[in-house]
Amino acid sequence: MLDANALMMPAQFRIDLFSEIRELLGSFEPVVLPGVMQELAGLSRAKGSEGAAARLGLALAGQCAVANGSSNPMPVDDQVITWAMENSGMVVTNDRRVRDELLARGIGVISMRKQKKLEILRR
Repeated sequence: MLDANALMMPAQFRIDLFSEIRELLGSFEPVVLPGVMQELAGLSRAKGSEGAAARLGLALAGQCAVANGSSNPMPVDDQVITWAMENSGMVVTNDRRVRDELLARGIGVISMRKQKKLEILRR
């Protein structure tokens, strides 16, 4: 599962997100939630570097499987955490709150290390 923050990393840190993940995991199927797509679509309307990062993130999200789900009223970060718990899925994120919550629940996280490489974190 990739959250919006993860999908914006290629523009922000100049990394090849899918290659980095493949290097860590081997083969994988990238998944996003509909809420993540909506969040990126909203952010993509902004001007400047954040809008550009969101537009690239939205393009990358188009290469992912979209998890089943309807418009959920809970915040997108909570949707990501819930999905990961229900599906025992690893999450790619650079969001500290999401990362810490997932690790506290024993769910693996892939996150940036020193703004250069991705690493797998487990508690």
